[in-house]
Amino acid sequence: QVRVVESGGGLAQPGGSLRLSCGFPGLTFSRFAMTWYRLAPGKERELVAIISRDGDSTNVAESMKGRFAISRDNNKNTVYLQMNSLKPEDTGVYYCNAKWGAVEYSGQGTQVTVSS
Repeated sequence: QVRVVESGGGLAQPGGSLRLSCGFPGLTFSRFAMTWYRLAPGKERELVAIISRDGDSTNVAESMKGRFAISRDNNKNTVYLQMNSLKPEDTGVYYCNAKWGAVEYSGQGTQVTVSS
């Protein structure tokens, strides 16, 4: 069983920022591509961002480009999601996911609420 340590969610005002982090202690972290997903009320799960194993390649969903950025620190076994210029429609539960072939681990999710 892989332990996932999530932090950084909470309440932000529109236009504000939050930084999510997801740690995978004990995992051979650099083998895994990392992804952030979100689940908003009444909507299907949405891919937010993905980063390659070495961190050289990233991709952010079109609606979040220019506002969100994904990064990782393989020395700390941690992936980050920097969220700027937050909008109310960014509200939801954000999940981190580690994937290597058929092996996959996910966090339990962290709530992000954007409201004035």
